[in-house]
Amino acid sequence: MGAYILRRLFMVLFVGVGITFITFLIAQVIPIDPAAAALGENAREEQIQEFRQRYGLDKPILVQYALYLQRLLQLDLGRSLRTGRPVAEDLKEFFPATLELALAAFLVAVLLGLPAGVWAALRHNRPPDLLVRLMALLLGSTPVFFLAILLLDLLHRRLGLLPGPGRLDPFLIPPPPVTGLTTLDALLARDWGAFQDALAHLLLPAFVLGSASAALLARMTRAAMLEVLSQDYVRTAWAKGLSERQVVLRHALKNAALPVLTLLGSLMGGLLSGAVLTETIFSWPGLGRYVTQSATSLDFPAVMGVTLLVGLVYSLLNLLVDLLYALLDPRIRYA
Repeated sequence: MGAYILRRLFMVLFVGVGITFITFLIAQVIPIDPAAAALGENAREEQIQEFRQRYGLDKPILVQYALYLQRLLQLDLGRSLRTGRPVAEDLKEFFPATLELALAAFLVAVLLGLPAGVWAALRHNRPPDLLVRLMALLLGSTPVFFLAILLLDLLHRRLGLLPGPGRLDPFLIPPPPVTGLTTLDALLARDWGAFQDALAHLLLPAFVLGSASAALLARMTRAAMLEVLSQDYVRTAWAKGLSERQVVLRHALKNAALPVLTLLGSLMGGLLSGAVLTETIFSWPGLGRYVTQSATSLDFPAVMGVTLLVGLVYSLLNLLVDLLYALLDPRIRYA
């Protein structure tokens, strides 16, 4: 197992280098001068040349990439052309907000999709099954921006049940930043008012972001459970007089977990990288808004930093899923 983990970690590093190379190559293909785009239309030629020299944009492409890798080995992601700050500091500021939203959306997807899929499989071709399939179809086909605007207008503007955009009420004092996750920081500080307000702000964007994932998870869980429930050992468990809870939890769900676990790993990675529209609509200060603004201003160091971070997190999630396979299925051994 140790040797397998080391090999996979080496592959994660290889994936990181590949991500930087592809992103760097795409950035060079774009027929726009990042120096002119960063300084604006009224910039003088001397200012543009000075900007290129300061950020190394006047060097050959391969030299620029080699210098980038050299800085990367020192954990230096470069300096943002838009904010003027180190990219690592920007990621440290914006990533916790995206992580908090993605974890909450992942929890929504699991709490809604997993029980719904199991329930639909146990009531196959009956009204509960048809209801779950219909809801999964609606949530899976509804555009994120439409659902976000609809729920924001209904639950915030018309009914006033949930707060509007943002992470926290502007009149509240934010809790001391420890983890960067506002809800967790409020709990650590025992600031119950800030915790309730942060949780209320998190509910709506988390549901919007996690709704499509919940629909996909429900369909996958239903299909996996239907396949397992038709096996002989499950029919034997029913014949022995075991309760529905024992059959589902002890025999069926555990054996149907492998394809569901694979989907869960992909969903978490997708939630981290696919929150652009949700963060924009709900004014959520995360990586989605940051990378969108960086891309529109041709801030290549920031775009490369975000791409590298998301790619590494996605690779580590896949490694975690592979290791969990061995816990769920004793027949799997990593040599």
